Amino acid sequence: MKKSKQLTLRCRILAFLTHQIALPILKITRKAKPLPHSLETLQSMPIGTVGRDLIDYAEEKDIAILSHYARHDMKHLLLGYDTSEEGEICMQCFMFGNGRISFPVLITVAFGLVFTPEYWQMMQLAYQMGKDCNPIYTWDWMQLLTLETEFVKSQIFKPRQ
Repeated sequence: MKKSKQLTLRCRILAFLTHQIALPILKITRKAKPLPHSLETLQSMPIGTVGRDLIDYAEEKDIAILSHYARHDMKHLLLGYDTSEEGEICMQCFMFGNGRISFPVLITVAFGLVFTPEYWQMMQLAYQMGKDCNPIYTWDWMQLLTLETEFVKSQIFKPRQ
């Protein structure tokens, strides 16, 4: 299905706000845990581990892994949300439903609610899925890199305990 010009403009605005405003601010204000491994080390990890799958995912999506932003990309990989604007908004709805309250989550969810009504149904489903899954917002994401991807997903998507 072809995107409308209006939707494309909104998506460009979201991308601009994310990459040109939010990311630089977060680099200054948030002390994100850097990747504990080089990209070469991640590439050499066994197939099926989060680290290796993250590298393969980035290549498939043609995105760069930024050390200070790797956990965000890990969430795309592990939660199954695309790196598109719809995927980004839905992933943040999942995180909101899962209990993550942060500036990027709230801004992205608010943007989606105001500017992308065509995503509302998917946003609601993502929010509910986040509520139904085990809380992940406090995880140390860098500790997951050596674990098997399917195991980590099984820990996320099993019912809340």
